[in-house]
Amino acid sequence: MRKTRLIAMLAALAMLAAACANAPEGAEATDAPATTEAPSEAPETTEGTATETTEAMVPEGPYEFLARAQAGEFAGTSVEVLGQWVEAESDNFKASLQGFVDATGIEVTYEGITDYETVLTTRVDGGNAPDLAQVAQPGLMRTFASEGKLVKLSDWINMDQLSADYIQSFIDLGSSDGDLYGVFYKGDLKSIVWYPVQAFADAGYSVPSSWDDLVALSNQIVADGNGSPWCISIEHGDASGWVATDWLEDILLRTAPAETYDKWVTHEIAFNDPEVLEAAEYMKQIWFAPDFVYGGNTGINATFVGDTQTPMFDAEGPKCWMHKQAAWIPSFWPEGTVAGEDSSFFYFPPIEEEFGSPVLGGGDQFVMFNDRDEVRAVMEFLATPDAAKGWIEAGGFVSPNQSVPLDWYSTYPNDELASILQGASTFRFDASDTMPAEVGAGTFWTGMVDWVSANGDGAEDIFARIEDSWPTG
Repeated sequence: MRKTRLIAMLAALAMLAAACANAPEGAEATDAPATTEAPSEAPETTEGTATETTEAMVPEGPYEFLARAQAGEFAGTSVEVLGQWVEAESDNFKASLQGFVDATGIEVTYEGITDYETVLTTRVDGGNAPDLAQVAQPGLMRTFASEGKLVKLSDWINMDQLSADYIQSFIDLGSSDGDLYGVFYKGDLKSIVWYPVQAFADAGYSVPSSWDDLVALSNQIVADGNGSPWCISIEHGDASGWVATDWLEDILLRTAPAETYDKWVTHEIAFNDPEVLEAAEYMKQIWFAPDFVYGGNTGINATFVGDTQTPMFDAEGPKCWMHKQAAWIPSFWPEGTVAGEDSSFFYFPPIEEEFGSPVLGGGDQFVMFNDRDEVRAVMEFLATPDAAKGWIEAGGFVSPNQSVPLDWYSTYPNDELASILQGASTFRFDASDTMPAEVGAGTFWTGMVDWVSANGDGAEDIFARIEDSWPTG
């Protein structure tokens, strides 16, 4: 019937009589808005028709395949997503996809696996890769890209829109050899310092906004006889030392260009480069200053990382006042303590103004193994703020997409973390997680333990040994 009405309407237009005769069988009207500018060889119409190109029926938007999916073009298709989110995280991710599924008719199936990297690598090597996969480590993404296993997103996705929504750091982290292969979906950051809010106020202390303020505050706490300014420890069994590597990495981002950090991670400069040694000197100002750390050097080496902050909650008042750690640390606090009330956090302050407000952390990106239109649509959706909204509302999620409105975050600490992340001038992954395992989780960790044991002495020799351990080839 639609075809009959269409032919009747066009019959009065002699210049289109031949075109009407060639109209495809079953051409359907869509809900797309009318075109505002008709081609010179055809009149304007208020009803879209299926033709060799579907551009006329696509709703407006920055992402072509997402718009086509929303127009119903891919209804009835399915897309498989593989990831490492299980239990509550799996439920939150699925809930965030539901609006897309309802609007497009695309069935998106998600499977969360605990032994994730092994399963994913096995499936990819066996020729049974999922359509999309969550990848936490940029190194793994680059391995798949170098093997030709991934779809190159920059060949078809709207890079201008991505650049508007993400700081360049996340685009770089999702790229290999200048081509984009991953879109970041979930973020995490380590560049925060926890402190007892009420005790700070009672003592008249202010949150520091610069490194000099941070050192000055530490000296003031000592001078006031209020215990130790810092709660710091690195004992974590076979993983001991990673807390110290986080500090060194965060400081390096504040004392040298981000490019120096990148070259250090990829061994384009030596591990014991002078700029790295300079960062260690800044670190010494806090870690090894007299009376700055609760328990002293022995406490740093002997206290389990999960117990580091416990003295901050002493019934008689804080025994230490500041603790640099990621947002998971409240899970180790004494029973009854509340994040945001008993302790909150501030941004680990910059050192050199020229290097802006860098953030150290981690995150999860999605990569694409199978190139079909409906898979492209899902990938584009994952790059939008709407893809994060459901999980944001459920809590426990921070999006690296800067277009996500901050007022979507209604739970602490996600709102504060999102504000810091959106204000970052640079974002970099944890270096010890991206260096070769022999170094990052090997000699780097153990070398920092040795350095702490030597009370900050001998960095040149210890860092030179780490340099010598770097694998060749």
